[in-house]
Amino acid sequence: MSSVAVLTPESFAEHRSGLKDQEITGCVPEDEAYIPTYLEAFPPLPEKGAPGEKAGEPASVWGSKIRPIKASVITQVFHVPLEERRYKDNSQFGEGEEAKVCLDIMQRTGAHIELSLAKDQGLSIMVTGKLDSVMKARKEIVARLQTQASATVAIPKEHHRFVIGKNGEKLQELELKTATKIAIPRPDDPSANIRITGTKEGIEKARHEILLISAEQDKRAVERLSLEKAFHPFIAGAYNRLVQELSQETGARISIPPPSLPKDEIVITGEKEAVALALNRIRAIYEDKKRKTTTISVEVKKSQHKYIIGPKGNTLQEILEATGVSVEMPPLDSSSETIILRGEPDKLGPALTQVYAKAKSVMVVEVTAPAWLHRFIIGKKGQNIGRITQQLPRVHIEFTDGEERISLEGPTEEVEQAQVQIQEIIKDLLVRMDYTEVIIDQRFHRHLIGKNGANINRIKEQYKVSVRIPQDSERSGLVRIEGDPKGVQLARRELIEMVQRMENERTKDLIVEQKFHRTIIGQKGEKIKEVRDKFPEVIINFPDPSQKSDIVQLRGPKNEVEKCAKFLQKIIADLIENSFSLSVPIFKQFHKNIIGKGGANIKKIREETNTKIDLPTENSNSEMIIITGKKTNCEAARERILAIQRELANIKETEVTIPAKLHNSLIGSKGCLVRSIMEDCGGVHIHFPSEGSGSDKVTIRGPAGEVEKAKKQLLQLAEEKQVNNFTAELQAKPEYHKFLIGRGGANIRRVRDRTGARIIFPSPDDTEQELITIVGKEEAVRQAQKELESLVKNLDDVVEDSMVVDFRHHRHFVCRRGQVLRELAEEYGGVTVSFPRTGANSQRVTLKGAKDCVDAAKKRIQEIIEDLESQVSVEVAIPQRYHRAIMGPKGCRIQYITREHEVQIKFPERDDSADAPPQENGDISPEAEFAPRKCDIITICGRAEKCELAKVALLALVPITEDVEVSYELHRYIIGQKGSGIRKMMEEYEVNIWVPQPEKQLDVIKVTGLVANVERAKQGLLERVKELQAEQEDRALRSFKVTMSVDPKFHPKIIGRKGAVISQIRKDYDVSIQFPDKGEEQQVCDLIVISGYERNVEEARQAIQQLVSEWQEMVSQDVHLDPRTHARIIGARGKAIRKLMEEFKVDIRFPQPGADEPDKVTVTGLPDTVDNAIDHLLNLEEEYLLSVTETETLAAYMKPPSRPAKGFVVRDAPWNASGNKAPDMSSAEDFPTFGTGVAPKQASAWGPKKF
Repeated sequence: MSSVAVLTPESFAEHRSGLKDQEITGCVPEDEAYIPTYLEAFPPLPEKGAPGEKAGEPASVWGSKIRPIKASVITQVFHVPLEERRYKDNSQFGEGEEAKVCLDIMQRTGAHIELSLAKDQGLSIMVTGKLDSVMKARKEIVARLQTQASATVAIPKEHHRFVIGKNGEKLQELELKTATKIAIPRPDDPSANIRITGTKEGIEKARHEILLISAEQDKRAVERLSLEKAFHPFIAGAYNRLVQELSQETGARISIPPPSLPKDEIVITGEKEAVALALNRIRAIYEDKKRKTTTISVEVKKSQHKYIIGPKGNTLQEILEATGVSVEMPPLDSSSETIILRGEPDKLGPALTQVYAKAKSVMVVEVTAPAWLHRFIIGKKGQNIGRITQQLPRVHIEFTDGEERISLEGPTEEVEQAQVQIQEIIKDLLVRMDYTEVIIDQRFHRHLIGKNGANINRIKEQYKVSVRIPQDSERSGLVRIEGDPKGVQLARRELIEMVQRMENERTKDLIVEQKFHRTIIGQKGEKIKEVRDKFPEVIINFPDPSQKSDIVQLRGPKNEVEKCAKFLQKIIADLIENSFSLSVPIFKQFHKNIIGKGGANIKKIREETNTKIDLPTENSNSEMIIITGKKTNCEAARERILAIQRELANIKETEVTIPAKLHNSLIGSKGCLVRSIMEDCGGVHIHFPSEGSGSDKVTIRGPAGEVEKAKKQLLQLAEEKQVNNFTAELQAKPEYHKFLIGRGGANIRRVRDRTGARIIFPSPDDTEQELITIVGKEEAVRQAQKELESLVKNLDDVVEDSMVVDFRHHRHFVCRRGQVLRELAEEYGGVTVSFPRTGANSQRVTLKGAKDCVDAAKKRIQEIIEDLESQVSVEVAIPQRYHRAIMGPKGCRIQYITREHEVQIKFPERDDSADAPPQENGDISPEAEFAPRKCDIITICGRAEKCELAKVALLALVPITEDVEVSYELHRYIIGQKGSGIRKMMEEYEVNIWVPQPEKQLDVIKVTGLVANVERAKQGLLERVKELQAEQEDRALRSFKVTMSVDPKFHPKIIGRKGAVISQIRKDYDVSIQFPDKGEEQQVCDLIVISGYERNVEEARQAIQQLVSEWQEMVSQDVHLDPRTHARIIGARGKAIRKLMEEFKVDIRFPQPGADEPDKVTVTGLPDTVDNAIDHLLNLEEEYLLSVTETETLAAYMKPPSRPAKGFVVRDAPWNASGNKAPDMSSAEDFPTFGTGVAPKQASAWGPKKF
């Protein structure tokens, strides 16, 4: 057997520790580490235990024997006979209900189930998995795949609990084991029958197990013996030893109630014979003790009773064991001090002596000490009291809160020693400690404590005192200070001063707009810190931004708060003054002139006027420049900016007086009216005064001619608005509005046409729902108001009328929850129409409401009746395949026709068998003569003339197909990428477009849809063809190519850094430039191909030639620079070398890592610039070399001396023995590869090889 050992630092240290006291002899130097032997470093593994080995020998260093590991996966196989199978259909074995049930059980339990069918058609089931999963799966399989039977078994009621077991565990185990369901009657059920449900085999197993449990209980007996409580200790014996011996001898279980329980019944359980034997023995003991024992009573102080009892009653047991006398103690809650000793007369004396000895073995002493000193006596973390209890562990010291006493309890000698030590501590503390109490209002307590206890901790540390501030829940103002007498007085004075300052404190709220809070606080709180430093006694609290509050709170001494408030108010006033803002419209082309070169102009204006000026971004369409600061400064900055604009262009400014009340109407909705004037007049700027200013001045600024034109248009618009701006208001109930408006707006349109006034009804969102507004010329408004008031007055006169409606028409009015009646009420001023109840023999309909509304409603009802009576049915034959197209999306087209023509349209039931074969790709095959079928007939119901109109409208919706001539080459461009182009056209024109298959190569495209849509689609298709043809022509023009030869060494320069140069050329000349591929050796590598428009190509070629001619004048020179300086010259991310190349207008190339000449640097450029650059590089090399040399010299001195590591060494190894050698790690024989066999050689020190 081969052995492997691992040497850890701990085991190595352990080996060394056993030898540290021994003298190590030999020639090993003292400073060298100890070298362990091979056996010490690698102890051998233990051999298997010999037959004569003792079981009690200690385990070896390698630990005890490894316990075998049990397999966690088990397999159970069981059989279900054919007659007990629940599912007997074998036609689809493995696919029916049995397979589904097994799959469900597998998912729920995690067990694996395999089913197989035996020759006798019985079912073999193999369940694999963890024990718990297998048992659960088996139980479910039996319940769901096997027919269930049931049986009952009767056992005594008192045995039921043994079948159930603790917490039902026994019953669950039995159900799993037998794969049955066992129902046990409840305790209040008189029945003793237990019902078992499951397979026959499972029932038999369960029945057998239950009967076994009952039989086991039949063998057992229970006896209850009532004996005087006083004799129980004699039966139990000292420490219950006697009763335990009795249980072991007889085999019965004996339960004696504890002394604290007032019961005298002893319970014996077990086998009948054992119970009888134990019963006789207990009675014999009782009779013997009752005959021989007598009692004596003694009085002992109640406080000493606990010492006689001892911890957990051990002292009583000691007396019983030593003397055989039982000591009966009164209950602890009793006031009795009498103790009774019961035993044989000759043993009562020694027992009494022990009782008194135990009572006096413990002493209780009280030491008086002020309550405030208690915690100092205890010490920090109990240090002082801990020293006493460590010296005298049997002394118990107890402190009582609020009382000036300390209780000491324990052996007399130790208590006396502890008393002396505590009294010395008290004496010392009274000399050097003091305390005082201060009454401080509870509202100041948290300020005394400070944030995170900062104030109170400072006082404690500074004066070396303890300060106790009561909790808020105590509702006390008494603050106690304890410690050094001098420190106590100083701390008291400081606390009183703090309270006086706080009493003088006041809180003031400043109202500061929230938008200024961030400015007052400053970046990272710098500005508010200055304020706080200036007023250190004032606390300034800003509200949380989320609260959106404007209140800033100041708290501190009254005078300081007032000063701080004035200072902040001044800052706020400055902020308000400096936050004035105005906008100046400046033509976009002049913005760059206002900014100036490098921002010089705008910077100068900002500095001189002390304002903030914001210009719109370049890509913005806005022309407004916003100036912020003091009002006078802003106006000065505006004048200077306008002056720059006036100098640059012929800009004129004029003012027009227009009444302020007309400004909003002139501006229009979202500025639409004034914007149209500005755009029409060459982009002039029209500035209205701010709302509420009361100014009538409107400023127009721009080119002189355009300003006059804008002025004229603005005054003309103002005049129109003033004339037509008369307004009147009218009140009318909301339910009258629809009647006033009329059907389709007919009524209100008549009033507008007659008067010319505009009438505005309230929207649903308006608060004033009764208010009608009339706008226009005064005369027109008055006339419209008069007409509307007359209509409203008529509507207010409520009348009741009736009319006769034939029975057969009633349903039309009241169906659909009275939809027609609701429409009548809404349309005719809330008129109420009442039809007679169903079953009433009446044709009279009652109408109630305003007279005009009632008349109009009657007229409308009569029209509806006429329509119903004159209704006809018209049939329209349209092939069924078009019906879906006629209906439209969600039936929208057919709904429009029925609403527009007041008809009803009914489509026939769909007949799928009548459909024509589907046409591929929307193709419409030529039709034979159309023969209408039942499924093609659409029925229209309504008035004859309206039915005809609806029929025409339906026929207009029948799609047609037309051909459009389009060249085959353009088809793929019309279809577009993944059909996007043709799909877009179909959606836009609402048609179906069919393009023939590519292999047919037809020059026609079919368009199917409504007549109007097909025409639009044809036009769109032809326009798209024109566009594509224009694109083809353009592509032909752009395909012009020129090839030019350029030396390959210039190619990288033409391309530029990250393609910057070539990208700029491509962008400037709108051309495509192709360079030869580097990988293709056969290709001519100096040719550059330029393609695009002919003119652009020629210009791009000239630009490249010009660049090349410039580069041809350049020279390249090599300079040798020490490689150690290259990194310094290049700089971080090449920043230094790029700066140098830009400065000298040269290109500098450093060698790649691993180059043959690592010090060669190439400089390319014009001759003069190259020489200058090389001189500069040599100067840099000289400068950097000094630094490099210094660094290397310093590193050489700082490097620690190297010492070769010896590695891990052991003595007396097997390979050091004579005739042996260390194994060769490179040898495949000594260290073979896994899976390969090696012929065995002679045995070595490592033992036989095993593979």
